[in-house]
Amino acid sequence: MSSAVLIRPVVVGAWAALLFLPFAGLKAAAVMFVCVTAAMLLLLAARKIEIPVSLKSLSANTLRTVLSAGAYGLPALVILCFILPLVVKDYYLDVLIMSGIYILLALGLNVIVGFTGLLNLGFAAYYAIGAYTYALLNTKLGLGFWPALPFSALLASVAGVLLAIPALRLRGDYLAIVTLGFGEIVRLVLNNWDSFTNGPNGISGIAAPSLGTFSLGTLKYFYYLVLAFVLPAIIIIRRVENSRIGRAWVAIRENEIAASSMGIDATRYKLYAFAFGTFWAGLAGALFAAKMRFISPESFTFMESVLILSMVILGGIGNVYGAVAGAFLLVLLPEVLRGVQLYRMLILGMGLVLLMIFRPQGLLGKTLKKAKEDNSAPAGR
Repeated sequence: MSSAVLIRPVVVGAWAALLFLPFAGLKAAAVMFVCVTAAMLLLLAARKIEIPVSLKSLSANTLRTVLSAGAYGLPALVILCFILPLVVKDYYLDVLIMSGIYILLALGLNVIVGFTGLLNLGFAAYYAIGAYTYALLNTKLGLGFWPALPFSALLASVAGVLLAIPALRLRGDYLAIVTLGFGEIVRLVLNNWDSFTNGPNGISGIAAPSLGTFSLGTLKYFYYLVLAFVLPAIIIIRRVENSRIGRAWVAIRENEIAASSMGIDATRYKLYAFAFGTFWAGLAGALFAAKMRFISPESFTFMESVLILSMVILGGIGNVYGAVAGAFLLVLLPEVLRGVQLYRMLILGMGLVLLMIFRPQGLLGKTLKKAKEDNSAPAGR
């Protein structure tokens, strides 16, 4: 290996050791440096190993077998999701419920950021609008979960369109700043409008969902309720992605000028993206309010928007299943690492940084080379 290739493992190892130093002392930091550097050197060495041609060229029958086995993976995963409440404890069930809510949020933001390429740093605002709509309709007007749910989704969607109308004149960083400002405006309004939202004290006494006289407030039933929203959301968003609207979103993301020259109304399709993406945030907000039975502005800060965006980036921008995987991991990992309370956010942060260094396209995202090959491939009928 050349000296230039060896620099990166040493730098990353030193960086990890420096982060570890204040928590565990010099000796532990030195061990961290050695372990991280050695692991990266082994990874680089493994990449240099030549694979025999016989192993590279798999037969067509072998490929068909692998693909057919993978085709059963998704149904098996769905069946597992239905079985989980019967075998896991309530604590893990609560984590899975929050994972489902964040999956809805990540799917919605993926429509805006991943499909259309519009950076949104205030997505928690629509999450808050959906949550507060249900909370206020329930506590002040007595509406149940199901009658209030369409209002939560609709108001969040309308708010997305109203922001998009003036904001879409901007691009890139300027659009991101506008959405960030909108998120802070919504949070501050909720925090200071005491007579309507109860200000920083929040809203309590929110009713749990029910079907007639049957309450869905227990964790097991609420899990199935969230699952009943997540699975259709994945199917619907996948269908829209492969539709004419979805292809127009991708064309705008890749090259807006070229898309406009081909007759795509970029402004109209961007409005569609904001309306469709924020719709799912409104649903997630209503589910969150119904689960927690209490909401306050502190649940919808800027860091919440950053967390949702991190989920989309971690899984792979523009990939529906990547958004699902990213949301699940970023909710699950902090709980898995709770046993090392002092180090869990450090470990999580280091993992995210290393992932972005070595796989910047995300866990399930395409590499730049693969994306170029797909774009250059002739379109089928």
